[in-house]
Amino acid sequence: MSPENAEDSVPLIASTVRRTALLIAGLVFLTACGGGGNTPDGAARDAAGDGFPVTLKNCGRTVTVDAAPRHAVSLNQGSTEILLSLGLADRLAATATWTDPVMKGLEKDESTVKRLAENQPSSEKVLAEEPDFVSASFESTLGKGGVASRDQFEELGVPTYLAPSDCAGKDNTGSSDGSRSKPLTMDRVYGEVRDLAKVFGVPERGEKLVKSLRGRIERATADIDASGTTMLYWFANSEAPYLAGCCGAPGIITEELGAENVFDDTHEEWPQVNWETVADRNPDVLVIGDLTRKSQTAESAAKKIEFLESNPATKNMDAVRHKRYVLLSGQAMNPTIRTVEGVERVAAGLRSFGLAG
Repeated sequence: MSPENAEDSVPLIASTVRRTALLIAGLVFLTACGGGGNTPDGAARDAAGDGFPVTLKNCGRTVTVDAAPRHAVSLNQGSTEILLSLGLADRLAATATWTDPVMKGLEKDESTVKRLAENQPSSEKVLAEEPDFVSASFESTLGKGGVASRDQFEELGVPTYLAPSDCAGKDNTGSSDGSRSKPLTMDRVYGEVRDLAKVFGVPERGEKLVKSLRGRIERATADIDASGTTMLYWFANSEAPYLAGCCGAPGIITEELGAENVFDDTHEEWPQVNWETVADRNPDVLVIGDLTRKSQTAESAAKKIEFLESNPATKNMDAVRHKRYVLLSGQAMNPTIRTVEGVERVAAGLRSFGLAG
């Protein structure tokens, strides 16, 4: 789900643009002329031009990167976790906008990367890091009301990259989290992994990561058949809950397991639905976002379950009475590499409930 309640988000101002342009120009000059002995392993090879420049088609734009980034800023947790999984912590200057603790196994690398803000940082904070590449998971991060637009970064000579999963087959106009004209697949996420690996000059690492993710899904879904089982995905907010529509990351999970989302009749990414409608649809299983951020009501799973078991409209639902809850990180419910974690956890939950065939 795209971030809300940006922290200190203000527009780029002329003085910041001029100052940052000079900083970037200086960095380019030093990079071209430095050639010192303190560059990280592989950086000299990348700067020398092996495989560069790299040009990608990305969300309707052509993005060209002249050399592998050494001082990148990743503006969403999903994008950051891909870069960390590719072993690129030493190339990340900073990150921002997190909903959950970092993915297991990446804790040490993540601790070395500066976090600008838990939610969206200001453009000034990002520019102060003098980035040579900026990536994001959501169009809203690099659009109106976000950190800054892609045009603004690119006017400063800073290439940007947006996760294809948030633009391909998706309409982000309007005030909601967008809607999809066709179901998302993991191939979009795998494409993001490959693109970022290519940008950073480590394509072989991208292929290795994609192979690992594919294998995990195959193992999680082996001999499982959840046909006839209905599910509901609740991301956040108790007053007007954000529930998954048909075709985003929860749709990937549902499809992989052969189950059914009770709100698969809407193409909105995260429609807000009243609790009476939820109770009428009475899903067999509730997949609940367990978030650590603090921008909505009922962020944690504990708060969500407390609400479900006390609210008159929901406490008598079958899933609530039988406590058929599967807890997921927010990132597992977004189109990221952790959607694989979502498949694994929901599959395990269905098996434990005796609903996996």
